Amino acid sequence: MWHMLQNFGGTGVGIDVQWLIFASLFSLQSFSMNWKTLSSEYLFKDSWFTVRKDVCEKPDGKIVSPYYVYEFPNWVSAVALTEDSKIVMVRQYRHAIEETILEIPGGCVDDADTSFETAVARELMEETGYAFSKYEYLGKISPNPSTNNNWMHMFLATGGIKVKEQELDHNEEIEVVLISIDELRQLLNEHKILQAMHVTTIMYAFHKLGTLKW
Repeated sequence: MWHMLQNFGGTGVGIDVQWLIFASLFSLQSFSMNWKTLSSEYLFKDSWFTVRKDVCEKPDGKIVSPYYVYEFPNWVSAVALTEDSKIVMVRQYRHAIEETILEIPGGCVDDADTSFETAVARELMEETGYAFSKYEYLGKISPNPSTNNNWMHMFLATGGIKVKEQELDHNEEIEVVLISIDELRQLLNEHKILQAMHVTTIMYAFHKLGTLKW
């Protein structure tokens, strides 16, 4: 594509027009990179995890088979601040890495949730017992775009007060921990927040709060 742009050099076409043409060509090329799914077969289905095997066709006609996709529910997470500006964190055991780690609250979006905000409010209440007066949507990220089909929806929750005890699932053991913004920033500097998606949520929340500084 670069040689196509170079060919415009002797045509008298202005540089702004050249770059406009280049950008248009690049946009068309990017759009054509999408694959077409020819067939799908489910290999495993469970409440929280499904494995799908796809047969796909690339724009150049080449067939990709098999391509495995992991289907998960959408997830929500929140940086949650109390009325006195403490951040509500949760400590729990994560068996896949066999470590007990500090995280921000969050979880799966249930079928009964009417919105992502409803989902994150429910998760905060269940895991921490805190209710919040305001929720600000920070956007969505992909946990792993090469394999996972779901999204993580991020929030900043403020004005939190403790209104009840936790309502945990039968296999959950969660300790609520309150820390300051400076303490959370120090944990990030020391690489002690291990959940990658939660690190992203924290960064977006800090940017929203105007505290994204080191």
